[in-house]
Amino acid sequence: MSSSQPVNLTNCDREPIHVPGSIQPHGALLACDSSAGVIIRHSTNAGAMLDFEGPLNGTNLTVALGGMATHAIRNALAAAPDASRPALLPQLEIGNGRVFDVTVHRHAGHAILEFEHPDADVLPLQLARELIGRIRTTDNTDQLLRKTTILLRAVLGYDRVMIYRLEHDGAGKVEAEAKRGDLESFLGQYFPASDIPQQARALYLKNPIRIISDSQGHRTPIEPAVDASGEPLDLSYAHLRSVSPIHLEYLRNMGVGASMSISIIIDGALWGLIACHHYSPKALSMPQRVAAEMFSDFFSMHLLGLLQQHKLENVATARRALDRFFQRASEKTEVFELMCDALPDFREALPCDGIGLFLQGEWCAIGDTPPATAIEDLANYISGVGEKRVWATHRLSQVYPPAEDFHREVSGVLAVPLSHISTDCLLFFRKERLETLNWAGNPDKSYESGPLGDRLTPRKSFAIWKETVERQSEPWSDADREIAAAVHSATVEVVLRHSELMQEERLKAEVRQRLLNEELNHRVKNILAVIKSLVATPAKDGATLKEYITSLKGRIQALSHAHDQVIRGSGGGEIKGLLEAELSPYRSASGTIHLDGPRVQLDGRAYAVAALVVHELCTNAAKYGSLSTQGGKLDVTWQARPNGDLEVSWQESGGPPVEVPSTRGFGTALIDRSIPFDLGGKSTVTFDPAGLRASLVFPGRFLHVQADREAQAEAMEQSHPSTSLKGTENMSLLLVEDQVLIAMDAEAMLAELNVGNVVTANSSGMALDQLKTFNPDFALLDINLGIGTSVPVAEELTRRGVPFVFATGYDDRTALPVELLSVPVVRKPYDTEQLRKALGAYLEKAGGEAR
Repeated sequence: MSSSQPVNLTNCDREPIHVPGSIQPHGALLACDSSAGVIIRHSTNAGAMLDFEGPLNGTNLTVALGGMATHAIRNALAAAPDASRPALLPQLEIGNGRVFDVTVHRHAGHAILEFEHPDADVLPLQLARELIGRIRTTDNTDQLLRKTTILLRAVLGYDRVMIYRLEHDGAGKVEAEAKRGDLESFLGQYFPASDIPQQARALYLKNPIRIISDSQGHRTPIEPAVDASGEPLDLSYAHLRSVSPIHLEYLRNMGVGASMSISIIIDGALWGLIACHHYSPKALSMPQRVAAEMFSDFFSMHLLGLLQQHKLENVATARRALDRFFQRASEKTEVFELMCDALPDFREALPCDGIGLFLQGEWCAIGDTPPATAIEDLANYISGVGEKRVWATHRLSQVYPPAEDFHREVSGVLAVPLSHISTDCLLFFRKERLETLNWAGNPDKSYESGPLGDRLTPRKSFAIWKETVERQSEPWSDADREIAAAVHSATVEVVLRHSELMQEERLKAEVRQRLLNEELNHRVKNILAVIKSLVATPAKDGATLKEYITSLKGRIQALSHAHDQVIRGSGGGEIKGLLEAELSPYRSASGTIHLDGPRVQLDGRAYAVAALVVHELCTNAAKYGSLSTQGGKLDVTWQARPNGDLEVSWQESGGPPVEVPSTRGFGTALIDRSIPFDLGGKSTVTFDPAGLRASLVFPGRFLHVQADREAQAEAMEQSHPSTSLKGTENMSLLLVEDQVLIAMDAEAMLAELNVGNVVTANSSGMALDQLKTFNPDFALLDINLGIGTSVPVAEELTRRGVPFVFATGYDDRTALPVELLSVPVVRKPYDTEQLRKALGAYLEKAGGEAR
């Protein structure tokens, strides 16, 4: 390429820089035939520098240099056949007595000899040893880079020494710098890939040391420029090779007068450069250059060792993270919770700015991630293009246009699929690269333009780089993908294991369901038998129909309370409360039931077992024992044993004669085995003809004996019942209930409490329609309706500020959102006392607010 052509960036990759046809003028060059017999070409300054008169081309080398020098050169060529490592002949004396530092190598059919003025003051081996000794114990990559720049600047005398690392996309970044105090820092700056053309990168691998002694670009031509076949001389391995005018312009625009670069080669690839700048012309002697080259070889090997060590540390970190994940997996059965807990470990294993889990439609994330509303569509896209393998991109918005909306927060994603049949995945995210720059200098400061303008200055280079990498993250490396593959194997294994466990649990659940159905069938039969007994037995002799209905209604309500105690037994409770609830349907005015014992609290497990056993005893007593006839008696007492256990004594009398059952039914087995099997206690049943006796022993670890002051507080509360309601005459109330008979019953109870205006709805839709024209003072909402729930009505009442309570027959609040869990609940079936308390609490609060 002619130097007269306009210089622009598009020329760089096409310029034949290895055959410039000239050399730098601080040395001379001879090109001989391959045996170094006859000179074929020479630089135009060779005759003057070697003090040889007459034509050089066609002259025997022995004639030009003398026999001894020629012999030394031929021996050196024989010993160094690799052109990338030229033979060195320091202090070589030629035939006329002149002394030179000579470099020789063979390439492309030529023996190329380069002559420089000698430097006897530098011993390259000693200098290299001193440099290597200063870094050999460094065990940190960043520290190695910083220390190297400081050492080389001190030893070689350049104004600025930088270590320039090449990125995956070819761009470069200044990772370390030592400079003269008055110079602006380039530390942290990025440069586009076009700053180092591809053919220049290839030459950096071939010839690891590159010296530019003067950026003004003075050239010494080679004669002839081309041989008889029209080929120029290939100077790929020549130290004196002249410099591209484009590169010289770049240096001059930065004010640089001379430079040296040392290739950093890792595993055969160009990792980066040690770049040295001087702000006036400067030529480095061969001994200094050799010392620098020896040092760079050790530096590259040491850097490779530290990088490998860092890689091993990353692998070890990833392995520890996966070990912690597997340990958690052995302790937890809920896979979503397990995976969410493991996100910090996964983030530590694979460097990223954010991480998230998309599993069965649920999203959990930490760090910088896309908006939650964008995740499902992103997961669907990745599932389609990723083919259920680890998939990654550092240009997300370019392949997935919707990501343009959040490209600053996330420009890169690496996806680890968790299933072959769904979009479940683990997503690692990286921010836009421009958002993560860490500048040492000011990237907005304008650098002074050079003699040819500012288009090739470092600041302009940064602007070009910035345009190139917008909407891109740091690329995902091969090491990142390897770690992701390990995470994929671990997570898929755990998810599959969880599926197996879920299958096992489903099988166990089927067994439990069959047992539950048997118990439910048994309980339903018992309840029906109790109801039959209640219907057949009047409250007292000679009672009127109204009295009978009132008594029957009370007994059925008591039976409901007893059933509610069993359902809520998982939360624990008092033994006395349990007995009263279970026995309340069988109490009569004659006082045939007597309970006596201290206040003892059973924990949830013991309470549930006690509820089953007591219910069976009560049912048997009502069907066959002392509670089945008039005049029968039941005494239940309980007391703490010296060892802390609780003994409950059950004694029936006055009933039909007791016979030992001929068969062992479900109820009998339940009484005999529940307490010993589930709690480790004792259960003894004696079929005495005078009346059944039972002894139940609950281990002390399931008990809590309440203090006397708690009992006194309860007695005081019971001795001061609340007063009757006042102020309900003008109250308006919304009742939402889907069962017509229950609704009519509730309306009648509210009428007894003098509630003036009751509006009833059987669905949420109907209730919301009523609220368009009706503004109640209070509302009573059944949680579970025939279709849906009353939650929409509750939310509308909350918005209006209207107080309300929920009603439920089985204490199921799972349908309620979190913000409604604190709303009071009335048990069904309704009774007047419960409604009175609910309305009384409302009126008391309303009165307090009014006051």
